[in-house]
Amino acid sequence: MNEENSSSINPSSTPEAIVKTKKGFSFSIVWLVPLVAALIGGWLIYKAFSEKGPTITITFETAEGLEAGKTKIKYKDVDVGQVESIDISEDLSHVIVTAQMGKRANKHLTENTRFWVVRARVAAGGVSGLGTIFSGAYIGIDPGKPGKPTRSFKGLEIPPVITTGLPGAHFTLKAERLGSLDIGSPVYYRQIKVGQVVAYELEKDGTAVDIKIFIHAPHHEAVHQNTRFWNASGLDVAVDASGIRVNTESFVTMMVGGIAFDTPTSLEPGARAKNDAVFNLYESREKSVEEVYVKKRPWVLYFKGSVRGLTVGAPVDFRGIEVGRVVDIALEFDWKKRAFRIPVLVEFEPDRIAWVGKQTMDRQQGMEFLVEKGLRAQLKQGSLLTGKLYVAMDMYPDAPSAKIVWSEPYAELPTLPTPIEEITRNVTKIVEKFEKIPLEEIGNDLRDTMAHLNKTTEQLQKLVQNLDASVVPAANATLEQTQKTLIKVDRLLNADSPTGHELKRALGELADAARNISILVDYLERHPESLVFGKDGSNEK
Repeated sequence: MNEENSSSINPSSTPEAIVKTKKGFSFSIVWLVPLVAALIGGWLIYKAFSEKGPTITITFETAEGLEAGKTKIKYKDVDVGQVESIDISEDLSHVIVTAQMGKRANKHLTENTRFWVVRARVAAGGVSGLGTIFSGAYIGIDPGKPGKPTRSFKGLEIPPVITTGLPGAHFTLKAERLGSLDIGSPVYYRQIKVGQVVAYELEKDGTAVDIKIFIHAPHHEAVHQNTRFWNASGLDVAVDASGIRVNTESFVTMMVGGIAFDTPTSLEPGARAKNDAVFNLYESREKSVEEVYVKKRPWVLYFKGSVRGLTVGAPVDFRGIEVGRVVDIALEFDWKKRAFRIPVLVEFEPDRIAWVGKQTMDRQQGMEFLVEKGLRAQLKQGSLLTGKLYVAMDMYPDAPSAKIVWSEPYAELPTLPTPIEEITRNVTKIVEKFEKIPLEEIGNDLRDTMAHLNKTTEQLQKLVQNLDASVVPAANATLEQTQKTLIKVDRLLNADSPTGHELKRALGELADAARNISILVDYLERHPESLVFGKDGSNEK
């Protein structure tokens, strides 16, 4: 069957395949899928490289809270980079964080850019970074001012106060010490918080501290050339005639410190302060309004007694007005006098004394004149509670004569001992004089005198007894005779006696004669011519 079929087929009758060839490239739809995938991949690669920013390194003391591939770098809560790796330095002193930044951050990575780790913190400015408790720590960035581009940075261990882009002004305050101030400490203007401390650093020579503050707009316009800043930390307690005053800017300043500022009414405000202007930071509000005198004159004062309670910085005043301060206290031994003495160096501000009237002598001659008239320095106690001493200058006309010793390096002003030393000296003199009194001899003399006095008293008693025996009876007889005489006179002058009647009649006649004489004198005063012409002649005329 198969053979029959195979023999019946004619090979010549089998159709031949016709192959046609096309000119050019033939595209198949199969290639569309990989092509689209390649295009998308290329676009993604291009986009990744085009949006990729520079790679930077940041050094920190510790990598606490940081994770490679997870920790973000944020600016205003917007991701601008990510940590790629964390390594430790060769000397093991710090960690090196390598981060990939976004393209937009490229032009902001300069020498003024700052990085820090944002964690939950409790500091002077308050509580910050609470959101990192659940989301984890991240690295914060502050672009800062424009500067030279760089790719290596040193991270901050303390988060700064971000002021970039905020309206306001920065100022620098110079102080001898930082005190209780810290980053974030508030700045007050009339007890209203208007700014805060953003940074601080020690000057290169180590003589002062530069404290940088930022004051928000529009309050920065209240800062003028003559504005005064002072440390408002703690309590300001003052005791005066009105009682005890306690001042503080706020409860926060008592706990973490703060700064306050104002322009004294006694000064012209001046022009508005420019950004980054420099001011002095005073210790207190009282110090900020004190007039500053640039010219200072040193004097040395020598004291022999104890200066316990006198400290450097103690005031030097003249009748209650501060004219200087103590700058040094030392101890010396004078070989010539074989005694110790204590030199106290003071700074005197001569401009505090106004010379009124026509000045005929210079200041040196003026000081010599004042010393000649009794100008002296003396240590006095400023407070019974603290026992602190101060240098008091005043005029003592009765003081021993003295002159200024003009020597190098400091001229010497004469001094007086303290009041306690004067009292002690006077008491010592009294004791010495008392010791010189011959008390034993005086006692012996007093004993002899008392013995003689006792003998005299006995003799006087005997004399009195004799007087009682002889004089008293005679005196009694005399008194009895005098009494009898007075009785007789009384009887003589009695109205019922004849003598009494005669005396009464004589007195009556004497009274009538006196009245007639008075009438005659009165008539003669009115008619003196009657003495010449008589009474009848005067009437006829």
